[in-house]
Amino acid sequence: MAIGGGGGEEMEKDFEAKLRFQQTQGQQGQVQRCNSITFRAPQEPFTVDDFELGKMYGVGSYSKVLKAKKKDSGKVYALKIMDKKFITKENKISYVKLERIVLDQLDHPGIIRLYFTFQDTYSLYMALESCEGGELFDQITRKGRLSEDETRFYAAEVIDALEYIHGVGLIHRDIKPENLLLTADGHVKIADFGSVKPTRDSKLTVLPNTTFDKACTFVGTAAYVPPEVLNSCPASFGNDLWALGCTLYQMLSGCSPFKDASEWLIFQRIIARDLKFPDYFSNEARDLIDKLLDTEPSMRLGAGPDGYATLKMHPFFKGIDWKNIRKYSPPELAPELNEVEDDDSQEATWNLSHIGGGLLHQQLVANGNINGATSSSETHCRISKLAKIDSFDSKWQEFLEPGESVVMISKLKKLHKLTSKKVQLILTDKPKLVCVDPSKVMSKGNIIWSDSFGDISIQVASSSHFKILTTKKVISFEDAKQQAYQWKKAIESFQSS
Repeated sequence: MAIGGGGGEEMEKDFEAKLRFQQTQGQQGQVQRCNSITFRAPQEPFTVDDFELGKMYGVGSYSKVLKAKKKDSGKVYALKIMDKKFITKENKISYVKLERIVLDQLDHPGIIRLYFTFQDTYSLYMALESCEGGELFDQITRKGRLSEDETRFYAAEVIDALEYIHGVGLIHRDIKPENLLLTADGHVKIADFGSVKPTRDSKLTVLPNTTFDKACTFVGTAAYVPPEVLNSCPASFGNDLWALGCTLYQMLSGCSPFKDASEWLIFQRIIARDLKFPDYFSNEARDLIDKLLDTEPSMRLGAGPDGYATLKMHPFFKGIDWKNIRKYSPPELAPELNEVEDDDSQEATWNLSHIGGGLLHQQLVANGNINGATSSSETHCRISKLAKIDSFDSKWQEFLEPGESVVMISKLKKLHKLTSKKVQLILTDKPKLVCVDPSKVMSKGNIIWSDSFGDISIQVASSSHFKILTTKKVISFEDAKQQAYQWKKAIESFQSS
């Protein structure tokens, strides 16, 4: 794709050099790795123009995932779009290499499939299997909590896939309901291998210069991080089993076991193993979760000398035919809620009349992180491309101006003193915040601010609660996906340096 001038071409060549799979010999004592890699999922000469882009599935630390339909074949993919500049600046190239090479080799019905990759001047693209059932997190949210039968089904399919992942010598390190995707008929697929760590005896081909450091690098999500990671202990399969225990608890209760007002408080609860079970948990469920959340990683069910056999034999899974686990009928999926809400007569006051005339702080956005500066000509090309990529749902497009693109979007709860209402909050690169009634698809007001940033500020109370303060009003939001800090970073990134 021809985007940008000479500067863009130079950046692409520089990134290509860094991304290239080096054919060097491993260090003495390391497991031998193949120097020649033949990918099952090829790199294709495609461009974004070859796809019809749809809704956004999710946003990661340096990527976004959109629904994408190939125009010539009609096949639908989950297209993971990764920002080259952010990847380079944050030193994430090794993570991208490893995710690509690992996904290419994994072959299990419970793991998302990589079909092909392509790239352009600014982005890398992975065409992944599309899971139309959405995230398991959404099912928990829509139903409030899952029954033990539903939890048993999902947990069994996750365990089946985790046993395979651990069997080939990989630690996932980010197991959580958001990374457990559901097919259209409701079967589980483990996704997001951006934090994966191979062990020394991994059966997969990995890069010759892959390191097997002893330090347990802090990765993952706060509520699912095991205590040994907080104490900088080596990574192990037990990391994933702890996260499985947290996920089981969340399925059965509707919330994570160590939920608190801030990440620091969450970590304190994890270290203290401050664990309380609701009265409605069965004895079998309590015992299973209790044994998965053992503070000693090697003592967790599935991590001992007998491996997954002990975990599968737990009474909670009585009656499960593990050899035919994928033949079970999945639980019925709860559809997305589309509630009709009353108009908020006071919403009109959330509209600042001033419009900034200065240049915005320009850079590709990956999950709301904006870094550095670019030339105006490069920015123009980049903004045009972002507008194309981010026009993922036509019903939100009417709230954008020509050439304006979406930086971050999410369905939140707008909190009042005694009530709450669902809203679609959209941050654009104008910069502008748009609040939309998702059921009526009607604008409830905009915030447009200048580069001086003197008219708006963000306060974060916890990972799920934040406030937007303007000269006229304070608006409180709750984000079920706990992205409050990402909203703060994204909004404040438009403040002048």
